[in-house]
Amino acid sequence: MGLGLYLNPPGNNFAESLRSKIYVDKSELISHINGMLMTQQKYVCVSRPRRFGKTMTASLLNAYYNRSFNSADMFANLKISNDSSYKEHLNRYDVIYLNIQDFMSQSKSIKQMIKTINKCISKDIIEVYPRLKKYVSKIRYTDILDSLFTFTGIPIVFIIDEWDCVFREHKTDVEAQKVYLDYLRTLFKDKSYIALAYMTGILPIKKYGTHSALNMFREFSMTDPGELSEFVGFTQIEVAKLCYEHQMDYDEISRWYNGYIFPGITSIYNPKSVVEALLSRCCNDYWSRTETFEALSYYFKMNYNGLKDVIIELLSGLKKQINISNFTNDMVTFKTYEDILTLLIHLGYLGYDSETREVFIPNKEIRDEFVTAIRDTDWGELVRAIHVSDALLKAVWKGDSEAVAQMVEQAHYETSIIKYNDENSLSCVISLAFYSAREFYEIRREMPAGKGFADMSFLPRKNHLDKPAMIVELKWGKSALEAIQQIESKQYTDILKDYKGNALLVGINYDKDTKRHECMIKHYYGAVC
Repeated sequence: MGLGLYLNPPGNNFAESLRSKIYVDKSELISHINGMLMTQQKYVCVSRPRRFGKTMTASLLNAYYNRSFNSADMFANLKISNDSSYKEHLNRYDVIYLNIQDFMSQSKSIKQMIKTINKCISKDIIEVYPRLKKYVSKIRYTDILDSLFTFTGIPIVFIIDEWDCVFREHKTDVEAQKVYLDYLRTLFKDKSYIALAYMTGILPIKKYGTHSALNMFREFSMTDPGELSEFVGFTQIEVAKLCYEHQMDYDEISRWYNGYIFPGITSIYNPKSVVEALLSRCCNDYWSRTETFEALSYYFKMNYNGLKDVIIELLSGLKKQINISNFTNDMVTFKTYEDILTLLIHLGYLGYDSETREVFIPNKEIRDEFVTAIRDTDWGELVRAIHVSDALLKAVWKGDSEAVAQMVEQAHYETSIIKYNDENSLSCVISLAFYSAREFYEIRREMPAGKGFADMSFLPRKNHLDKPAMIVELKWGKSALEAIQQIESKQYTDILKDYKGNALLVGINYDKDTKRHECMIKHYYGAVC
């Protein structure tokens, strides 16, 4: 049987992936998809950020299901070959593979794009099955697919890559979006010729109130990945194995690219960045290079009420509980800052904990992108607060408590939009003021220690052991001395029991009457080996 461009296309893309220097075997995804074939769950929409392996997964499924060639050799050494459903579905289906981005880039309108898609698939059907030629010009498009199914007795696997590009590039053309959704509904809904409809993109399916054009699809997204969560990115075990094989520092890779979490999986890594770091043998902002920072700063510039406050909290290392349910799954309809934050989850700029319903900045790579994007906004005071952090850290190392108090004062002034009335708000300001410390330290807040919880602990990373460890205690309306005394009396220094090096105890107090900050720094010699 012949190959087409869209009907039963070649499996070259997946073959290239297998030949790559770094390939992580995600073939067990097929087992989950096999369980959905020709069931009421056969409509699958998987959304995840750019460069998170969407197209590679689509090519994996094409190579497996496509009956136009024998791909057994490709899968012989992959995990799926041990699955009970492996042989039953291997190379047993007609596959129609469409990259919507390719069609849209060649079309002046969505209607023209749809017409081109129909024409290209019909042309392939004629070339692969010449006996169906007489039907192509005489009956409806979906009837042609019905005829194909009747002729072969083989149901069709549809793989739609970049399905949501219409909503990303025609953001405000609601009518065109509805035309496109209605086309997909006509193509898929209640059609006997479908074994599987697998769509992948960045956005979940667009909501239009009562207009639910694709309500038959089950969605797997960054806010609800379901049983496909381990296939979104690289897992901790996979990355640790890669670091060992390529002799790279796992802790450093983790700091840069780890941080996404799903139920039952607490460590998901950005696959694009991990691969680039291993190949280049250097950690850097690889993922952000695939799209300029303007994509992020665009939403910051909208400056929805409360957005800047939340960004400050996130940059300081805090998490923020939000409501994601009102997001309409597009890139223009925003009612609150929570809708913008939800979009940033789907774009990969924020992590999301579905159990606590909290958003957070997942890793250093994304944090760097946030700072770069902020520089392009009118949030100049926030940028200045981050810049002050370099000098603040050096002042702490020197033991210059007066300079530290002054710079904390400046950081408070620069971030005065935060309601500054308790120890939590003080903690947020201090965390942001110590932004630069993340390069040198593992920073932990409210860490169990001795007879309580240390407000902030700074433990040097293994490649920065020349820096002193630090324990920071915060007070509100008391004194810096009391903060130091609490560190000692409650034995917070137990944090340092396994640490061999210099340490500093830092007490910071805010006097709510004078509205001034006070600092005291004390050397701790108990940590010296």
